[in-house]
Amino acid sequence: MIKPAPPSPSPSAPPSEPVKDPLALGLGSLGGGVGFGGACLTAAQVLVGLSPERYDVHAFLLTAGPIVALGVAAVCGWYRSLPLENIWQRGVIAVLAAVGALLAGFVAAPIDHFFGVKGMVVWLLLNVAFAIVATRWAIKGAGEA
Repeated sequence: MIKPAPPSPSPSAPPSEPVKDPLALGLGSLGGGVGFGGACLTAAQVLVGLSPERYDVHAFLLTAGPIVALGVAAVCGWYRSLPLENIWQRGVIAVLAAVGALLAGFVAAPIDHFFGVKGMVVWLLLNVAFAIVATRWAIKGAGEA
């Protein structure tokens, strides 16, 4: 015996549950972590470039910069990927965001060599803009408003 199909909702009715896009959610979370972490590491390098020739301050900033960048990237990647049900995927996103933040921050060194502190400030702003766009993509992928 063939069962009748359930009635379809009207086209004007809003969906009862937001649709998740796990790829957009994961890549957006990863990009947000990379962007914000890379911005933190670049900001530390900008402060070193602007500070006078005191090596104790330089050593502190160049030690604290990567540590803060790793933390910020991992936390941003983990927090933004919370709608994912799989904790393993969230952990991988957080770790990849931290590694990507270090790579994005290390790019500021050649930029400093060729373009100086102004070039690093532009790189910092590009990292922040990338992180904002990626975070918005993750929010859209999570089905949030």
